[in-house]
Amino acid sequence: MRRLGSVQRKVPCVFVTEVKDEPSVKREHQPFKVLATETINHKALDADIYNAIPTEKVDGTCCYVTTYKGQPYLWARLDRKPNKQAEKRFKRFLYSKENSKEFIWNVEEDFKSVPECWIPAKEIEQLNGNPVPDENGHIPGWVPVEKNNKQYCWHSSVVNYEFELALVLNHHADDSGLLEISAVPLSDLLEQTLELIGTNINGNPYGLGSKKHPVHLLVPHGAFQIKNQPALKHHDLLSWFEGCREGRIEGIVWHCNDGCLIKVHRHHLGLRWPIPDTYMNSQPVIINMNRTRYDCAFDSKCLFNHFSKLDNQKFGRLKDIKLDV
Repeated sequence: MRRLGSVQRKVPCVFVTEVKDEPSVKREHQPFKVLATETINHKALDADIYNAIPTEKVDGTCCYVTTYKGQPYLWARLDRKPNKQAEKRFKRFLYSKENSKEFIWNVEEDFKSVPECWIPAKEIEQLNGNPVPDENGHIPGWVPVEKNNKQYCWHSSVVNYEFELALVLNHHADDSGLLEISAVPLSDLLEQTLELIGTNINGNPYGLGSKKHPVHLLVPHGAFQIKNQPALKHHDLLSWFEGCREGRIEGIVWHCNDGCLIKVHRHHLGLRWPIPDTYMNSQPVIINMNRTRYDCAFDSKCLFNHFSKLDNQKFGRLKDIKLDV
């Protein structure tokens, strides 16, 4: 199977969207909703959406694996944002114009500083050697996850730089109805983007771990392909999300043949998220730490060591995995 596209920029909705003056179900205190119309977005049509691969949109925080200090490293998403003065100018401009792309930025002066190791995301537009801010006035980018950085402690819990391994959740290679948690060489994930999910990420919609024994995992983007996708019509998608077991997910991301990504979120259709009993948690999961291949002396308190103790065990659901035993 070919490697699917990576998330290096804002992903457009499959439908043209419109703003409604109603309280958001996605963001508390937001007085408006962004809802999908019934019109397919021209970006989706240009990318040949009807021949794209539909996959589950997983609810976490975006990560990236690339080299740092001569070895494969996990990088966390960090957007470079405008300072207060530039943001005020940008908002004033948006109120008077419809197209944010007409705004002229001074990248060197208008943006907050970022760590020296920060890199801009791939695929974003460049002008005179400088990255161009997106429609929200942000420059997407990445920072390496250092082992002892408290800000990214949940990111660092899923990687081991000494043995160059990552904790990954994916489908079992021989059984598509079975999930698998395994230790994967970071070198196998180079130039991929993944979603970090778990106890302390985005309100933990999948119910992983506990406060005392948190569980976090990496999910490669495009890992969970949708077998029986609905027709690309507003009504069919709405019915699928509401009435189908496989539709109990945050959304769909289509991976197009040209590398373009297109998405739809439950919120685009006026549906709530998170929800009880997600599709991910309805599938059995097996733990495969492959101790014969990776005979590693893990630190006793790390996630890798806890999962090694559960090697080859099978659980009915992800949320059934407990590390306090």
